[in-house]
Amino acid sequence: MRALIRFGKQPRLRFISHLDLQRFFQRAVNRTGLPIAYSQGFNPHPVMSFGSALALGWTSEYEVIDIKLSAPMGRKRTEDAVRAALPEDLPVLEVRMVDDRHAAPMAQVKASDYRVTLEGEDARAVLDQIPTFLSRETVSAVKKTKSGEKEINARPLVLALEPLEDGFNARLKLTEQESMKPDLLIALLAGMAGVEAPEARIHRVALLGEDADGQLKPLMEL
Repeated sequence: MRALIRFGKQPRLRFISHLDLQRFFQRAVNRTGLPIAYSQGFNPHPVMSFGSALALGWTSEYEVIDIKLSAPMGRKRTEDAVRAALPEDLPVLEVRMVDDRHAAPMAQVKASDYRVTLEGEDARAVLDQIPTFLSRETVSAVKKTKSGEKEINARPLVLALEPLEDGFNARLKLTEQESMKPDLLIALLAGMAGVEAPEARIHRVALLGEDADGQLKPLMEL
């Protein structure tokens, strides 16, 4: 049995790295009293994985961690135990119990929703470029990869983009093969406006996967 736990990351912890978050959760699950499954070998550790790493400085209301249990547990007891082990800045928002055949969240992620708030005098100039961006079939961008930099067409990676008074909502592709990050999108819009990329607050609203009909849905609903 496995527990899929959706949690948030509040502003006070936005500069905690993903690696530090992993280490914290390894210690936190030991305090839950739940029958956590451990890896084999000389350095056993809890068997768990995250849906997708959150970049340093971002906040979120939709992080997902997958924790393997060595014995069946009820959803309510699991939720209460995990909530008690985490600080209020990592709120537990939803828990779902699944069997071991359920696909790992990491393998299910296809896209992510973000709410971005822009700051500074150039914010309006950046937001004014959204209609132009959406009207194009090709928007060239240089993306950093493990093997170096490569030029990509960023336009198909932006699945939805809605301007707001002080920022925008965006649905961006997020797979191992194709992904778009909000900060790169901000940089592209700023380049089109001929200004420096403004400061931004980036908040993840949802991690999305595909259902049996190929429709995007939040991970916890799959």
